Parts: sequence; C-alpha cells; structure tokens
Amino acid sequence: MATNIGMMDSAYFVGRSEILTWINSTLHLNLTKVEEACTGAVQCQLMDAVHPGTVPMHKVNFDAKTEYEMIQNYKVLQDVFNKLKITKHIEVNKLIKGRPLDNLEFMQWMKRYCDTVNGGSINSYNALERRREASKGGKDTSKKSVPSQPSTKSAAPAAAKHAPHNARRSDAPHVNIASQAVKSSRPSSSGGSSVYSEAERTAYEQQITELKLSVDSLEKERDFYFAKLRDIEILCQCPEIENLFVVEAIKRILYATDDDASVVAEAQAMISQNQQQIEPLDTIPEEEEDLLKLETQKRKSFINVDVDAAANSTLSPRQRISDASDVHCSGSPLVTY
Repeated sequence: MATNIGMMDSAYFVGRSEILTWINSTLHLNLTKVEEACTGAVQCQLMDAVHPGTVPMHKVNFDAKTEYEMIQNYKVLQDVFNKLKITKHIEVNKLIKGRPLDNLEFMQWMKRYCDTVNGGSINSYNALERRREASKGGKDTSKKSVPSQPSTKSAAPAAAKHAPHNARRSDAPHVNIASQAVKSSRPSSSGGSSVYSEAERTAYEQQITELKLSVDSLEKERDFYFAKLRDIEILCQCPEIENLFVVEAIKRILYATDDDASVVAEAQAMISQNQQQIEPLDTIPEEEEDLLKLETQKRKSFINVDVDAAANSTLSPRQRISDASDVHCSGSPLVTY
C-alpha cells in the first residue's frame, strides 16, 4: 500500500480542483477549498469509506471549530493508522492551522492511498448515513449533559399527590428558589460577555499572533538545524571517509536514540582508543635513534674526506711545485744529490 510516497511521486502533482471534486463526489460534500478539510473529519470518513468498520464515526466531530476539537479528530485518525499499520506521519500542528499547501499535500496522499486500496472507486458507501451516525452520537452526548429540567418538572406532580395539607406552604419557597436560580443564571450569562471586553479581546488576539509567530520561527530554526545534520550525515556516508574512527564517532552521536550524555562519552572513548592504537606505530625506539645518529655521523666523516681529496686534486701547478720543494727540504730518501 502507498503508505510512504516520495515527494516526486505523481500523487503530489494532482491539482486542487481534482482533489475537491474527488472529496465532494466520494463523501457528498460541498467543499470549496482544500483547507476546509483541516478539521480532520474528512480524512476520518475517507478512511471509513475504504476500510469500513475501522473508524469510530461517533467520535468524529464534523463541526470542529477549535484546535482542541480538531486535534481530537486527528487522534481518531492516528488510531486508525496504527490499527492498519500505516506509517504515514500526520503533521497535526501544520494541518490545524489551515494552510492550503499542507492540507493539499495531505489530501493528495489520502487520494493516492484510497486509489491504491480500492482502485479509485468507492461503491456502496453511504456517506450521508455514516455522517448522520456521527452527528447523532454528538447530539446524544449533549443531551446526556442536561437531563435536570425534565426531571424537576416530572417530580413536582408526584410530590403534589403525596403531600399533606401544608403542601402549599412548602411549594411557595420551592418556586422562589427556582426563580432565584433563574435570575442568578441570567446575570452570569450577561456578565460572561462583559468579562471579555474589546480591549481584552484585542490583547488576547495579539498574544495569539505573537505565539503563532514564535512557533513559525521555531519551526524555521528546527528545519535549519535539521538540514545541517542531514548535510553532516551525507558527508559521513562518503566512501573516502566512511571508515574513519572520527566519522564512526560522529555517526554514533547522530543516530543515538536517547538524549544521554553517555553517547558523547562513548564517541570520545572511540577516538581516544584509536589514538592509542596509532601512537605505538609512530614512536621509534631509542636504540634505533642512536643507530641512526651513528650512521649520520659516519656519512658526514666520509663526506669530509671526499671534500679534502677533491680539494687536493684541484691545486694549481705552483702549489704543487711548492709542495715538492717542501718535500726536498725535508730530506726525503728519494732525492739524490
């Protein structure tokens, strides 16, 4: 199945209009923009269409407005991916922001996956009925949260039947208490609207904008350093330096799964151990050094003798005659008188 699709795959060259037509025809929706699928409900129902019975549609909120509600939908989608052993990573933080490009890429992947599973045709799938079940589940949960008003009305006639003659006196305070509760509840609703004034709302919006900008800058910084690490990894995979101990130590740090200081210590130990293995090869024993010194001295002495001989052979004739006269005066036995 197309769980991992490369960025240069033909699936990522499908246009927005084709994606919208596919979504609307498959799920009987009326989306006009791809980013309208940022809530995650569309993706959940598409998975329900290709894998019937695997998606708990009663947990899917098609009216999700806040980021919290959208995240709950993506949690359902992630559970379905885990159940089907789909290794696709969902960029929830990017998708819930409603960015067109991020949502388009994810929907392109969804279309390619659905086409791979069922050959591009989803027959006998009642999208409206399945959505009605999901919306019905949401209404049931809202009804369960407010069951108190009918119970009080039904309990009042029963109490009136079994009450004694002083029931009127007891009913009057009960009505007053109920009216006081209604009166106290009304100012709370009006007071809630007055709590969030225009100034505070503007301040909150400004704070949200600043947080979004900080998140964007952090994402850019993360991508920058990730690219640096990727460049280092590619460099370490070069055949010329791949087997070096320093490169092995760098790989040990790059591929470490735990954020532990022992990884750096292990890498340093690898480098130091390699240096200890290289140092005995580089060191020369003292005896060999002494022999080398003696050989160099002998060579120097031979060179000096050769230089003296060459100097004698190059003497001028006058110097030779003077040398001969010196020999004559010294009384050499070879001279005859």
